[in-house]
Formats: sequence, structure tokens, C-alpha cells
Amino acid sequence: MIKFKIVVAGAKAVGKTSLIRRFCTGKFNIGTQSTIGVDFETKKVVIEDSIVLLNIWDFAGEEKFRTLFPSYVSGASGALILYDITNRKSLVDLENWLEIINNSPNPPNTKLLIGSKLDLEEIRQLSKKDVLNFFSRYDFQGKVIECSSKTGYNVESIFVKLGKEILKNSLIKCKFCGNYYPKELIYCQFCAEKKDNSI
Repeated sequence: MIKFKIVVAGAKAVGKTSLIRRFCTGKFNIGTQSTIGVDFETKKVVIEDSIVLLNIWDFAGEEKFRTLFPSYVSGASGALILYDITNRKSLVDLENWLEIINNSPNPPNTKLLIGSKLDLEEIRQLSKKDVLNFFSRYDFQGKVIECSSKTGYNVESIFVKLGKEILKNSLIKCKFCGNYYPKELIYCQFCAEKKDNSI
């Protein structure tokens, strides 16, 4: 089984915890409290015919906790970077989060930009153009995905997409044994065949 460490970052109250809980439990609680410090969830998903265990780290959005964030980012395979479509400042705030992530020891290679609270479209503050301009300034993968933890729209696909991008960016599949292993290795760690023989 493949294991990926995932970090979820964004300002306070953008919906990080709601997104994770909807994905892991299928439930939405309108009274979800803000995370204090760090929370942690796990869930198995099937990606490219492989079972992947996602270890998802939910980090508090308040500024006073951000000095602790780099130690949790280190070694992460991927990151979900969240903004709230009804809060213009939440997108601007991501500049600070991205600086922290990119300057952390061993930062994740794969980052997706996620817009939350799509069920509140009628009070949207951020235009698609605003978001695309921000997206183009950073090294995000794929495309912007907007979701609703309340309705469940796009929640599952966000985590599957992140898993697929991590596989593509960080791992290689061995032609001989079928296992995925880190791209930086010359030989498959499972059957010892050379990378050149992989696909």
C-alpha cells in the first residue's frame, strides 16, 4: 500500500476541517469549530489501481500557529491550498501560506488550489479571473477546483486528483513488479530492477 502525507493550508474559517471531514466521513456539520493547532485524519482511496492511504494533516489557520507549520509540512507528498470564494482576503492570505510551504525543509512537489463554499455562489467575492491570476503566479498542478463540503460537490475528486498528481510527480511504476517507488531512486526498491526498465 502506498502512503501519502497531505497537508491542508489556508486562512481561518475557509473550510479546511469541513472538507477533510466530509471526505473522510461523508458528513457535514455546520457547527464545525476552528482547529486548534493540528488535527489528523486518514482515509484509503484507490488511485490508478493502487490502494493509497492518505494521512491528512489539518492545520489551524490562525497566524499564531504558523510558526509551527514548517515542521509539519516537511516530508509531505502533497498540499491542498484553500481559499473561500466568499472571502477575498482568504486568497491574498495564501501568499503567506505558500511562502511558508515553499521554504519548508523538503516541501511537497504537488500543490492544488481549492476554492471552498461553492454552495454560497450567490455571495461570491472572488471572480474566476481573480483566482486564475493568482493560480498563474505559483507552481500549482492541474487546475483550480471549487467545491462544497456542504453538498459534497467535488470533495472526493479533489483528493483523487491530488493522489494522481503525486503519483505523476513523485513516483514511477516498475514495469516488472508493478509497484510505485520514488523517482529519485535508480533501482526499484521492491524488485531491484533499474529505472530505465520502468514505465
